[in-house]
Amino acid sequence: MLNILSGGLQTSIQDGGRRGWMRYGVAPGGAADPVAMAIANQLLGNQPAAACLEVTMVGPKIQFGGELCLAVCGARFDLALNDMPIENDTSIHVRPGDILSFGALRSGARAYLAVSADIQVPKVFGSLATQIQVGLGGFHNRALKTGDSIPLCNVRVPATRQLPVEFRLNYTGRPQLRVIDGAETQYFTSQDRERFTSTTYAVSAQSNRMGIRLEATPFDTSELPQMTSSGLCPGTIQVPPSGQPIVSFVEAQTIGGYPRIGHIIEADQHLLGQLKPRDRVNFTPVTLDIGHRLLREKHALLAQLPARFK
Repeated sequence: MLNILSGGLQTSIQDGGRRGWMRYGVAPGGAADPVAMAIANQLLGNQPAAACLEVTMVGPKIQFGGELCLAVCGARFDLALNDMPIENDTSIHVRPGDILSFGALRSGARAYLAVSADIQVPKVFGSLATQIQVGLGGFHNRALKTGDSIPLCNVRVPATRQLPVEFRLNYTGRPQLRVIDGAETQYFTSQDRERFTSTTYAVSAQSNRMGIRLEATPFDTSELPQMTSSGLCPGTIQVPPSGQPIVSFVEAQTIGGYPRIGHIIEADQHLLGQLKPRDRVNFTPVTLDIGHRLLREKHALLAQLPARFK
């Protein structure tokens, strides 16, 4: 068991998400930062998309009911095991009764706690992931709270390993996100398109796993055409009547009716999961070919990473 002594701000079970269901209106969900989740899992010998706990902004306190190993990757927290400091990006051996505590958040927004065991909750549409906004999957269809006990099975105790410093994720709160044209980019004036890629946007406190809301001088939307709703994917940047862009995120609705000025390439979308209110983002245009190449390179790096562990 994982016994939740304190739930934190928003701690939930996440995995690689629900693939192939968007045609039925079901968002993919899953980890907001799948790269960080993959690294935590690989440190323990798990499959990259195996279910983890996603920890958001304020972390939980967890007591372990058995012997296993854990790893925490992604956002950097002050961590302690039985009140003794431990490291991020390292697999840690724990024993029955040990207590893991998340302290101050130092960078990023979401960390991933992987364990050398399988989290035992029912699959919904082929996934264990919690879709918090609609109440689907995970542990009782919600974020974890104090007093919950998460059952585990297939527990292992692998050798401990460490992620080399040069591969550790660094979140600055000022990412450059690469974008390709959106489906309606041509409806925006050349001045608006230039301003979109030269403006620094602030992340709104109204952001969540459905959408990242951005704030800057708003676009004038009075001349934009009315649209019939059509498909949305994570990473799509819409401009609603307010003129303030919204980035579709992992739990976003699957259709929308606002003009799409751009789309964040998949290789960069994991960085959205590390944005918190008042962070700043900029957009850099790239071609579709470059976006494909960068995604292949990221997948290749993740595949090779276990051989680099110490």
